[in-house]
Amino acid sequence: MADVRSLPVPDGLAGERVDAGLSRLLGVSRTRAAEIAEAGGVQLDGRAVGKSDRLVAGAWLEVEIPSAAPAVAEVVPEPVPGMAIVHDDDDVVVVDKPVGVAAHPSPGWTGPTVVGALAAAGYRISTSGAAERQGVVHRLDVGTSGLMVVAKSEHAYTALKRAFKERTVDKVYHALVQGHPEPTSGTIDAPIGRHPSHDWKFAVVASGKPSVTHYELLEAFPAASLVEVHLETGRTHQIRVHFSALRHPCVGDLTYGADPALARRVGLERQWLHAVRLGFEHPGTGRWLEVESRYPDDLQHALDVISAGYR
Repeated sequence: MADVRSLPVPDGLAGERVDAGLSRLLGVSRTRAAEIAEAGGVQLDGRAVGKSDRLVAGAWLEVEIPSAAPAVAEVVPEPVPGMAIVHDDDDVVVVDKPVGVAAHPSPGWTGPTVVGALAAAGYRISTSGAAERQGVVHRLDVGTSGLMVVAKSEHAYTALKRAFKERTVDKVYHALVQGHPEPTSGTIDAPIGRHPSHDWKFAVVASGKPSVTHYELLEAFPAASLVEVHLETGRTHQIRVHFSALRHPCVGDLTYGADPALARRVGLERQWLHAVRLGFEHPGTGRWLEVESRYPDDLQHALDVISAGYR
């Protein structure tokens, strides 16, 4: 069976190629979006369009996504340019993940993965967990860059999974959000679940899982605010959903209501969100291990444009 999604084309995607626009709207890889279009699965106002056709603002977009196959995704060793190793020992490896890279293979994802990149580099990681995500104890969205720890030993996998469950891991993100959140520091405590009408998104819903986000203003600019975020829980899209619910979405995050004009002005094709710091008790030594990551070039450029006074 296929998953059919229908929605109007946002003004901010007017003139975009079909594959690029679908990738941003639905959170799939551009390659996957192109495959869907080439298979005849994309219609614009009732007319089938190809991957290189252009989107029209306000036109009704209907996308038929075939059921993913195979059911179990295979780990494909594939180098990932720009993925840095920031810590490596017998128990864990910490990577600095670039944008456009998934944590592990999954049905429907045809792009690069952290697990595949480690396999290509000759790393042996824990065999615990599902076959396609062995060693992975937490994830970052494809469109989010920054730090991820992967377990290499079985002991490390068990210890880190427990640490994430017990919320003893310090996960720190920086986000550039639209406008100026009030108060300037606080806690967002709101349950997150599947969006009631768009199942590729998440939302604050009463039936959702408990979700807690702490934030603090780092710097305010005329059009946006740079905030530091500490996650107490780790729900899918948690930071993006919580700040969208406050009407301060991450700059560039069109899926969750960001201003497309601002995204274009600062040159962003993804949400401004970066896992900047990660700290945890090392499963082998028991000592606290903390690593940091610099902003990648696209986020730094957007921040520079914002800080220069764009309104």
